[in-house]
Amino acid sequence: MQTIVLLAPTGQVGFEVARAVAPLGTLHTLSRSEVDFADTQAVISQVAALNPTLIINAAAWTAVDKAETEQAACNLINVVLPAALATLAKQRNAWLVHYSSDYVYPGEGSTPWQESDETGPLSVYGQSKLDGDNAVMQNTDQYLIFRTSWVYAARGNNFMRTMLKLAQSREALKVVADQIGAPTPARLIAQVTVLAIQQVWLSQAAGENTGRYSGVYHLAPQGYCSWYEFAAEIFSLARSQGITLALKPEQFMPITTAEYPTPAKRPANSRLNITKLEHTFNLQLPSWQQQVALTFTELTAQ
Repeated sequence: MQTIVLLAPTGQVGFEVARAVAPLGTLHTLSRSEVDFADTQAVISQVAALNPTLIINAAAWTAVDKAETEQAACNLINVVLPAALATLAKQRNAWLVHYSSDYVYPGEGSTPWQESDETGPLSVYGQSKLDGDNAVMQNTDQYLIFRTSWVYAARGNNFMRTMLKLAQSREALKVVADQIGAPTPARLIAQVTVLAIQQVWLSQAAGENTGRYSGVYHLAPQGYCSWYEFAAEIFSLARSQGITLALKPEQFMPITTAEYPTPAKRPANSRLNITKLEHTFNLQLPSWQQQVALTFTELTAQ
């Protein structure tokens, strides 16, 4: 019997992972209300006591702009904690799943990033995610690192929910149109996590070498769009479902990143090549449009 420990089960990704991974074994969760994720020793003590065969780290500092002025606090969650979890995983011969970000790349050009490409974070947050990835790779050899982009869900604070609220209350709206990526729902991240872990454990049970699965993988839907196009898709779905929007179509305008300055610099090119993930685990990822429609339906059904 597999024993799974999931950190941060109430976050966007953690909530979906908890629902999806439950049938794979005995699931234990650790939330922020139970332990301070900045207290690495306390976290490791609780995880170790559960004797996991799989650790899933959905804990993360995600306040991108805030990280610019609170680097030490960001690094405790995004670097120190993953390093300690990887060390524990190695000691217990457990697998570790860790979630990372498109922000580890420099963001220039228009070619989708491959896992082997040179990194170059533009922000403190991006650097912390890269350092966390490296810490995992340096401290264990049984790991799956999923680098994803533009995460959203039917719950929590995210772009989809924010855009819908703004469109219901404002007649005019401007959205950045020169950053390109793939909106990735937490539900899809959870589904892929479960399918990948299943394959690892099936190979393990068959006596096969599972070392070939360890690595960094890009996890995102097929296709790309701008934030402006993402928002347009949300508004189109809302209108098709009869949701009244205050937003006037002629006053929904694209703007440049330069016109919407933020403390942390964002990558312009967040396209992720997902070939490695699809080939390694024999998957076919769906389109971002299909996933937006599914998530929107879930949001409006609440």
